Amino acid sequence: MKKILRLPLIDSISWIKFDGDPKKSTLVFLHDSLGCIALWRAFPQKLGQVLNCNVIVYDRLGYGKSGPFVSHIRGLDYMEIEADILNDLMDSWGIENAVLFGHSDGGSIALLMAAKYPDKIKGVISEGAHVFVEDITIKGIEQAVELYKTTDLKARLTKYHGDKTEAMFMAWTQTWLREDFKDWNIESYLKNIVCPVLVIQGEDDEYGTLKQVQSIVNNTVGLSQKLIIPKIGHSPHKEVPHYILEKSIAFLTRQVTTLDSIS
Repeated sequence: MKKILRLPLIDSISWIKFDGDPKKSTLVFLHDSLGCIALWRAFPQKLGQVLNCNVIVYDRLGYGKSGPFVSHIRGLDYMEIEADILNDLMDSWGIENAVLFGHSDGGSIALLMAAKYPDKIKGVISEGAHVFVEDITIKGIEQAVELYKTTDLKARLTKYHGDKTEAMFMAWTQTWLREDFKDWNIESYLKNIVCPVLVIQGEDDEYGTLKQVQSIVNNTVGLSQKLIIPKIGHSPHKEVPHYILEKSIAFLTRQVTTLDSIS
C-alpha cells in the first residue's frame, strides 16, 4: 500500500525529459548526495541518443530546482523512502519499466528500487553505490565537512541548489556521521534484484572500497557485472565520461535485450 504522505511530494520535484515517445524504453538518472539535474551535464542525453531511448533526469526533493526538504533530519530508511517516491514518480510519468543509472546515493536508491519493484525495472547501472557503511566513507564525509567550512565548496553548491544548500549539505553529512547510521545496511534487499546490474566503481573511490562492489555482485540474483576503473575516484561518469558511455552502451545492448536500439 502506498504511503499517503509521499504523494504530495511528487508535485514539488523538478524533472526534465529528453524525447517523449511512449513506444521507447526509458532511462532514469538518479543523482548523488550533492547532485542535481545540471550536474549530470550532457551525459544522460548522450546515452539516450545512442540507445534510442527516452531519458528522464530529476532532482530529488531538497536538491537543484525541486522544493525544499520538509526536514533535513533523515531516518535510517531515507533511501528506501526515495525508492518509494521514484515508484510514485514512474506511475505519474506513465513508465511501467525503466533502466536506472544511479550515482552514489542515487546508485543505492536504484538498487533499492530494483529490489522493491522488480517488475518495473529491467536494468540497473550503479556507480559508486553503497550497501553498507565503511570507515573510508565516514572519513570522506568528514573531509567534505572540512572543505565546506574552509573552501568555496558552499558557494559552488549554492550555484546549483540556491537557498537549499545548507539544509541539503547538513542532511547528507549529519545523517551519515550519526553513530546509529553506522549500522545502516541494505544488503538484505539485494537478493530481490533479478534484472541485469552493471556495478561501476573507481579503484580510488574516496567514499567506498571494492567490498561494496563485491557485495552487490555476490548478492543479486540476476546477471551482475563489475567494472572497476584504475586511478579513478567517486565519479567515473565525470572523470572518464566517454569510457563510461562506451561501457554502459555495451552492457545495456548486450544484457538488456529489450532496448529499442536492438529490439
